[in-house]
Amino acid sequence: MDISVIIPLYNEEESLKELHEWITRVMVANNYSYEIIFVNDGSTDHSWQVITDLRKADENVHGISFRHNYGKSAALHCGFQAAQGDVVITMDADLQDSPDEIPELYRMITEEDYDLVSGWKQKRYDNRLTKNIPSKLFNATARRVTGLKLHDMNCGLKAYKQVVVKNIEVFSEMHRYIPYLAKTAGFTKIGEKVVQHRKREHGTSKFGVNRFVNGYLDLMTLWFLSKFGKQPMHFFGLIGSLMFLIGFIAIIVVGSMKLHALHNNITAMLVADNPYFHLSILAMVLGCMLFLAGFLGELIIRNSQERNNYLIEDRV
Repeated sequence: MDISVIIPLYNEEESLKELHEWITRVMVANNYSYEIIFVNDGSTDHSWQVITDLRKADENVHGISFRHNYGKSAALHCGFQAAQGDVVITMDADLQDSPDEIPELYRMITEEDYDLVSGWKQKRYDNRLTKNIPSKLFNATARRVTGLKLHDMNCGLKAYKQVVVKNIEVFSEMHRYIPYLAKTAGFTKIGEKVVQHRKREHGTSKFGVNRFVNGYLDLMTLWFLSKFGKQPMHFFGLIGSLMFLIGFIAIIVVGSMKLHALHNNITAMLVADNPYFHLSILAMVLGCMLFLAGFLGELIIRNSQERNNYLIEDRV
């Protein structure tokens, strides 16, 4: 099979028939063998009924329906597991992503040998204050942290080799960072394509402003896990040791100041009354706690079933 199109959705009943017809036209025009996988993320409208009706009329349509809303990452994860196409395309169900982009995305994967191609909505039709500006700030931070020079990491329109989606795990709200997940899994040929962004025709956006706050927290989590997930002592142990050393040196300095004052018969405050003494003790205690956190993290990793889970590209 040439292409699997995965479409996560939540309350998009008005868009599904039109989207299905549009994708079908593109596939037939280019003579692709394909499947369309709709993942219904606990919709409360008639989205699932529309999907089941589409399946009755078109054997290329497949559907997965959750009992309640788990989020886009869960929908993509299940879609990736079900995909059979050599190239996997993801797009949103709101008709803001154009299926006409599929042939070029497919070509970039199959002919230019990209592992992943991410869409770039260079011209957006979203609200400038609540979406466009925060999105630019978010993507600038993501580029800095991940090292990926993508303008729109969270664009829903992406293309992948099948081997990529089978070897990454999308969880929590990590769908925003799929290119980074692919990079850390060893798929480094990641490209970008300017894609058309269309105005929403039906319904309203299902994502609030809080997604940007969650996005930054998830980015920090992903960065930490990719850098120190297998070796937590390298992070906590280093910081803890440095903090303990600073606190220990500070205590020596405070003690030396007190001894100097006594030697010269100078009246000085008690060591316990010196604020630097308490800051030094605090630094030493925090240093010990961080070091122990790293040590406990190492014990957990060494007893984890995932400790030797490595991605193998080939065997001979």
